[in-house]
Amino acid sequence: MICGLILAAGAGTRFGERSKLLAELDGRPLLQHAVAAQCAVPELERVAVVLGASADEILERVDFMRAEPVVCERWQEGQALSLRRGIEYLTDDGAEVRKVIVTLGDQPRMTPELIARLVGEPPGTRATYAGRPGHPVVLGPVQMRAIAALRGDQGAREVLRGGPTIECGDLRAALDVDTPEDLEAIRHEARAVV
Repeated sequence: MICGLILAAGAGTRFGERSKLLAELDGRPLLQHAVAAQCAVPELERVAVVLGASADEILERVDFMRAEPVVCERWQEGQALSLRRGIEYLTDDGAEVRKVIVTLGDQPRMTPELIARLVGEPPGTRATYAGRPGHPVVLGPVQMRAIAALRGDQGAREVLRGGPTIECGDLRAALDVDTPEDLEAIRHEARAVV
């Protein structure tokens, strides 16, 4: 089985008091863009979204489509725990998960085409943008086992170090939203295209 995993558990404190994942972009909450992108990839048999901070409010306001939200109760302990929680959730029923394609909930310009491009790549592969590592990343059984040992606010970077990369070139897809200014820049870019 090939699954999708969206990490969306952090508090995003640089954005302000309100959850950045609920900030509107094109009339929808930011997180909904990331969910829609993964749900549009038919090769992903299951899609899980790991929530943490503001989980109740996000569950009320975001359309998860076919994605399955899962709450990481200890999200404050860092991204490693959220990543582990998502993998545990996807493998909990004993299903043989061959690959997990990981994206971030605060990257609203991630496209289904880009995600699908990584589906066929070997485990351990990550996207790069002008040579800089980014998402999506492809985890296989080896990487999933290694993630079990991660602690704190580190994601899969160390587990993927030295692995294959795919230059994706579309820097728009790599844009994440950390601050209100980041979101405004994405909105401005969209207005410029229209």
